[in-house]
Amino acid sequence: MIIKSTPEVSDPLRRFPGSIVVMGVSGSGKSSVGEGIARAYGYPFIEGDALHPPENIRKMSEGIPLTDDDRWPWLTAIGERLSSSDGPVVVTCSALKRSYRQKLRESAPNGLAIVYLHGSEALLSERMRHRTGHFMPTSLLKTQLATLEDPTGEENTVAVDVGQPLEDTVREALTGLGRL
Repeated sequence: MIIKSTPEVSDPLRRFPGSIVVMGVSGSGKSSVGEGIARAYGYPFIEGDALHPPENIRKMSEGIPLTDDDRWPWLTAIGERLSSSDGPVVVTCSALKRSYRQKLRESAPNGLAIVYLHGSEALLSERMRHRTGHFMPTSLLKTQLATLEDPTGEENTVAVDVGQPLEDTVREALTGLGRL
């Protein structure tokens, strides 16, 4: 009898027992990549945009950039989801500033990995122009990029360039998570 062995797959539950935040500016593919990671590992997926207070969505829809005061209640709602989950989850959140990421890290009982999605302004802008059904206008991309504090080098952070096919982006994120 021949037994075929399958290659071991990196398992973030073994190497990193916490949740995962998929972050980046608008148009970076947080939802698509987050769903791919969640599906690969069987984790629940939480769309962070769904947790924005209605006033935030109204502002962004009108092209008004959010302030820190606008973002803190949203970050608190995401933190509550992280702290109350029964196990690891994957959640999307722009998490533009180090202080925002720190708040999320403090909310995650078993630690938190960050997948930072980045790409050129031209690529992100092009993606935003072609998507439908999202409240975030392309006009706010510049303010998000100006606010972004690059998390590269922060603890438990994987940086992935999104200038490649989605499947490759997800695979690179999973490979990075498996090394944490």
